[in-house]
Amino acid sequence: MVTEPLSTGGVAPVAFREPGPIARSWDAVFSFTRRKPLGAFGGAIVVLLVAVAIGAPVFAPYAPLENNQAVALKGPSLASIDGTFPHLAGTDQFGRDVFSRVVYGAQTSLYIGVLVTVVSTIPALALGVASAFFGGWVDYFLQRFVDTVQAVPYLILLIAIMVVLGPSFINVVFALSFRRAVTESRVLRGSTLGLMNQTYIEAARATGATNGRIMLRHLVPNLVPLLIVLSSTAFAGVILSEASLSFLGYGVPPPRPSWGGMLAADGRAFMYAAPWMLIAPTLALAIVVFGVNMFGDALRDVLDPRLRGAR
Repeated sequence: MVTEPLSTGGVAPVAFREPGPIARSWDAVFSFTRRKPLGAFGGAIVVLLVAVAIGAPVFAPYAPLENNQAVALKGPSLASIDGTFPHLAGTDQFGRDVFSRVVYGAQTSLYIGVLVTVVSTIPALALGVASAFFGGWVDYFLQRFVDTVQAVPYLILLIAIMVVLGPSFINVVFALSFRRAVTESRVLRGSTLGLMNQTYIEAARATGATNGRIMLRHLVPNLVPLLIVLSSTAFAGVILSEASLSFLGYGVPPPRPSWGGMLAADGRAFMYAAPWMLIAPTLALAIVVFGVNMFGDALRDVLDPRLRGAR
């Protein structure tokens, strides 16, 4: 409450108006930028990735499958050819614009990253919370299943799943979601074990709350910050895994553009004659993975109470 003097010598209370949600959001962004400048830079890269992926038809000067043999294997140039838009990152052996394919490849990477994050969250929560909450033989068998999956090398497991299911966009999402759900369930199990000793859990049991109510109303909401941190840090790994599968020929099948697919057969076959075909997707992949990792690390430092006091 703020007061100001009156002409008669008295004071009258002046109500203090709290900032609105938009102002608070901007304050949070500025505070995050001051505390974690590198994380804010990574967040800007993530925002740019989302904007480019959503607005791919606007940012890409050509369609991803549009070919023109007259300009095949042309190097990067700022000069237009026959009055058309210049090929900023050159063209491939079919005359397709490499820059446009990189832009649409960002769309593929973003879609897979978001879908894998969303699809794998529910089974990861179910496995982790159920294993810690029920304990006993349920915990034993679930953890042995997790051990079995984690014993198989990461890329080998993904390739095995893709060989059985066949390369497609949906199968790539399933393979990456399966692996992520299993591995992150162990992290969620450890956090749930810590929450089980809290007083409010004992109070809920004493009031006769059912197991389902305790898990859904008391355990899962307290795991949301950890889920946000896990999702932000694993997002870059999902993008890199998709690129690895596409590079090996088990990812998103052509003609849909993906950064890993652009690095595969065509990029390697023309890496000496047309190195820009390899450089453009490599730079895009490196910048996005760097930005997402920096943003995820900064977000973890802010949301994890154990790291808030760390410099």
